[in-house]
Amino acid sequence: MSAHTHRAGPVALAGLAATGLVLAGCAGDGDSSDAEASAEGPVTLEWFQGSGVETNIATAEALADTFNASQSDIVVEVDASGPSDSAELDNLMKTRLATGEMPDMFWYNSGSLLQALNPDQTMLDISDEGFVGDLDDSWVSAVSTDEGIFGVPVQTAGGGGMFYSIPIYEELGLEVPTTWDEFLENSDAIRDAGYTAVQQTHGDAWTAQIIVLADFYNVWANDNDWASKYTANEVNFADDPVAVKGFTKLQDVYERDYMNEDYASALLNDGLEAVATGEAGHYPMLGFAQATIATNWPDQAEDVGFFGVPGEADTEPGTTIWMPPALYAPADTEHPDAVKEFMAFVASPAGCDAVTEALGATGQYLVDGCTVPDEAPRIVADFGPYFESGNVAPALEFLSPVKGPNLMQISVEVGSGVRDGQSGAELYDADAAKQAQQLGLPGW
Repeated sequence: MSAHTHRAGPVALAGLAATGLVLAGCAGDGDSSDAEASAEGPVTLEWFQGSGVETNIATAEALADTFNASQSDIVVEVDASGPSDSAELDNLMKTRLATGEMPDMFWYNSGSLLQALNPDQTMLDISDEGFVGDLDDSWVSAVSTDEGIFGVPVQTAGGGGMFYSIPIYEELGLEVPTTWDEFLENSDAIRDAGYTAVQQTHGDAWTAQIIVLADFYNVWANDNDWASKYTANEVNFADDPVAVKGFTKLQDVYERDYMNEDYASALLNDGLEAVATGEAGHYPMLGFAQATIATNWPDQAEDVGFFGVPGEADTEPGTTIWMPPALYAPADTEHPDAVKEFMAFVASPAGCDAVTEALGATGQYLVDGCTVPDEAPRIVADFGPYFESGNVAPALEFLSPVKGPNLMQISVEVGSGVRDGQSGAELYDADAAKQAQQLGLPGW
C-alpha cells in the first residue's frame, strides 16, 4: 500500500524498503470515530507536508509508505502541495489551525516558530504517550511548552554552516578555515581563480539567513548563557560585538564580490548544484540538504564537505546544530488514536530506518535505538568531530522563543547591499522585540 501524494512538481525519490516492520508503542483503544472507521475500513490520515523541499517530501513519503505496508488499519496520505515561500507557508499553517481546517497531521518546524502557532490551544498533546520516553531530551524541549509535548522528529539533527567544494580546495591548496579571516582569504583565492566564492540563493529567501543563524555557535562559545539573557532582553544582536558579526559577515560576502551573478533569483537547488559540480567554492546551508545532493548529483556527493561558520582566533572551531522538523497534529483531529499510532512508528527504529533508506545518513537521530550507517556521506562525516568534541550549540531558535519573523527579509537586504550589517542587526532586534511582546515575555 503506498502513500498518495499531491505534488507541486516532480520529486526524485530514493528506493523504499519492502520489508514489513513492527510498530512500536501502539496507541490506546481508540475513540468512537476511530472505532467507526475501523468497522467501515482503514482509517485514512492526511499528512500536510507542504514545504516543497524535495528531501522533506521524500521523507514523508518514505515514512507513510513503510507504515502503510506494515499494517492494514490505517492509511497515511501525504499532501505536498502548498506554497514554497516560507512566510506564506507559516501564514497558511496559522490560518488552518485557527479555523479548524488543518488535516489530521502536519509537518512543521520545531523550536521557536512552534510557539507562534499557539500549540497549547491548537495542537494535539502527546505528553502521556509511551513513545515520548524514547525521545532525546533536547528534542522534547524543542517541541514542548509548560502545558504539553506536541511533536516527533521526522529527520535527523545536523550542522548548519558552509558546504564547500573539496575539488576546488584541493586545486587551490586551501585548508578548512578555523577563523573568519581565514575564510575570507580562502574566498579571495576562489574568486580570483574564476569561481563563485560564496553561492547565494535569495530566490529562496530563507537561505539568505543561514550565515546569521549558523554563526550562533560563536556567540554561545563566547557566552554560554547568551540565549537566556536574550530571552530576558538583557542582550541583543546590534550591541553585542560577537553577535553582530552574523550580520556583518553577510556584508563581507556581498562587499567582497564573492557571490554568483544570479543570487537574487537563484534557488536552493541551484546552490546545491553549484557547490556539488564545482562552480562555487562555498554554499551556506543546513545539513539536511546533503540528501538532495546525494539524490540529484550522486557522482559528486563525496566532493562536498562541511565546516561550521568560523569565528575569531580565540574561539575553538565548532558548529551550530539544527533540530529536525516535526510531525504534529491539530487538537481537533478526528482520529487522535490513529495519529498517535503513526507518531509511535515515526518515533521508533523502524521509522528511522525508513528515513535512512530514503535519504541515506544525514545526521544524528534523536530517538533511542536508532543508528546511523557506518558509511556516512562526507558532509555527515564532517559533522562527527564537532559532536565528538562537544563543540556544538543548538541554533538560537531551540534555546529561546524569541525569533523575529522578518530575519530572512532582513538577511536578503544585508546580503544584497541594501543595508549594512549593523543596521540589519538593529532592524532585527526591533523585529524580535515585537515578537517577544506578542508572546508576553517578561522584560520586553
